Amino acid sequence: MTALSPTVAVEKAAGYDHAIVSFLGADGYPFTVAGPFVADASTGVISVGPLDSSTLPAEGQEVGLLFSHIRPQPGIGYDERRYVNCWGAATIDPAAPMLRVRVTSATGWDEAETPFFEYAERTVDEAKRYMDELGARPRLSAWWTFFLTTRLPFLTATIVPVALGGAVAARDHRFGWGWFGLAMLGAVLIHLGLNMANDLFDDASGADKANVTPTPFSGGSRVLQYGLVSRRGVVTAAAACYAGGIAIGLYLAAARGWGLLGIGAVGVLISLAYSAPPLRLVHRGLGEITTALGFGPVTLLGTYYVCAQRLSGEALYASLPVALFIALVLYVNEIPDRAGDAAVGKNTLPVRWPKQRVINGFTLGAALAYVLIVVGALAGIMPVWTLIAVVTVPMARAVAAGLRKHYDRPYDLMPAMQRNIALHFATGVLLVVGYVINNVAR
Repeated sequence: MTALSPTVAVEKAAGYDHAIVSFLGADGYPFTVAGPFVADASTGVISVGPLDSSTLPAEGQEVGLLFSHIRPQPGIGYDERRYVNCWGAATIDPAAPMLRVRVTSATGWDEAETPFFEYAERTVDEAKRYMDELGARPRLSAWWTFFLTTRLPFLTATIVPVALGGAVAARDHRFGWGWFGLAMLGAVLIHLGLNMANDLFDDASGADKANVTPTPFSGGSRVLQYGLVSRRGVVTAAAACYAGGIAIGLYLAAARGWGLLGIGAVGVLISLAYSAPPLRLVHRGLGEITTALGFGPVTLLGTYYVCAQRLSGEALYASLPVALFIALVLYVNEIPDRAGDAAVGKNTLPVRWPKQRVINGFTLGAALAYVLIVVGALAGIMPVWTLIAVVTVPMARAVAAGLRKHYDRPYDLMPAMQRNIALHFATGVLLVVGYVINNVAR
């Protein structure tokens, strides 16, 4: 809840239909009664009544006045939620009979001004203090704790380039399911470690705490902010994932060629440099480049090398559209985080750039990705079947439309953010499908 000045509270109260009066009755039990009222902002007095004389508090007694509104939405829940709570001493006019309260303190919330999710986020510290008083902590099942902490759905960023790297290797008759599976497992472990490390460093910098408009697609996992997992637990899990991924990478380098060692080292280093000091590349507006490199050429070339034991110009080229689309996922997901990021000096591109430039940047990035697909297919660099990936153009246009319409409203922007993630995944999968069709048809 938000503290309100008495004057503002009385002004807001005037927009409601009735007041609910609460006080302790003579028997010591809470008593509540509703009635019509008049709010006078010039004097800060709210008059409730007429009321039955038996329902009035004692002269000078502290009373609470609640003004609230909510609209049921069948099958959905509620919206238009808002309320004002006022407190003050009672003055009784027995002739009316009437209750008058000069407001001395007040709180309130209006969903139109502060969306519910932001309202809930702003009360996290208060909720944690309350839980501490109870000696309790919120708990989730082991599965949901793992799901949230690792941000598991974002593994599509790894699955797509690994799958495409395998598909390119298959075109060169160098694919092996065992090696491919190990490459996938190693890349997944590094990605999970990266997700948790990013949460740790954003928590340490204050970026996630300063962000009061997180969404399912941005603002981190929130498990640290909500006290669902200890910091030590996240550190341990991140280290374990990195250790597992590095161990698999070393084995693959020894088995398939030490040239893989350089690719893997670059991948691990940029995954840490992304948010870890001293580089903290995302704080310098380089997050998109880092993400594109890591989940584009590094992952795809690494997978190809594991399968084919050499590098490939075609694999590098095929990684570029995927790299652009995953960079755009980060780019769009940074938009609702702007205020929190700016507060701690995390100068992402959406923090640095005005709205129209950010939207133009998305449009240009998506257009370039499609140009690369078309040119690559028509020039014979990639199979002509990969042209099927351009069927996702309407998805890109829908994301751009969502940005234009909801840029400054984080929760209304969520469908566009979700569609943008689907855009990366769908385009990448269709590129893989294009390769598979080519490999089967030849």
